[in-house]
Amino acid sequence: MQSGPASIGGMQAHDAPSAFLDKIARREDLRPALDKLPKPWVFTNGVFDVLHRGHVMYLAQARALGGSLIVALNTDASVRRLGKGDDRPLNNEMDRAIVMASQQAVGLVTWFDEDTPVDIIGEIRPDILVKGGDYDMSKLPETRLVESWGGHALALPFVQGYSTTKLVQRIRAG
Repeated sequence: MQSGPASIGGMQAHDAPSAFLDKIARREDLRPALDKLPKPWVFTNGVFDVLHRGHVMYLAQARALGGSLIVALNTDASVRRLGKGDDRPLNNEMDRAIVMASQQAVGLVTWFDEDTPVDIIGEIRPDILVKGGDYDMSKLPETRLVESWGGHALALPFVQGYSTTKLVQRIRAG
């Protein structure tokens, strides 16, 4: 009988988390992390407070559009400014980053504290900007920015029936 941690493909069980934790980059460490990612880069952003089926489907669809998917999460402070409720986010920004980084579709996770992702999009310069739901992409300053260097922007449809806000409401209702 073997003692110690399990091994899969030479990786010890206690080493496994580092494989996806390495996908998390602080804003000041973005450039070297980005340089390791295959292009074209697909960018999306959001709170992603409680990951659900709609999010997972959206992330997979976004990733399929390019070589790597970069996700910029709202910091806790920016989530509170969005007015989603006094108790939001339910999960803090590091917990949300870890859950997001664990997703196979995601190549890199970072944060932004501004009210819009325009500044971080300008830093990253993705090839494709993706938003979820019913955004009118033609009205977003993010779209104009990405298109200014030849990129593209598109909205992916929501997976009907899945929303963190509705999920939280259901939980509160008991």
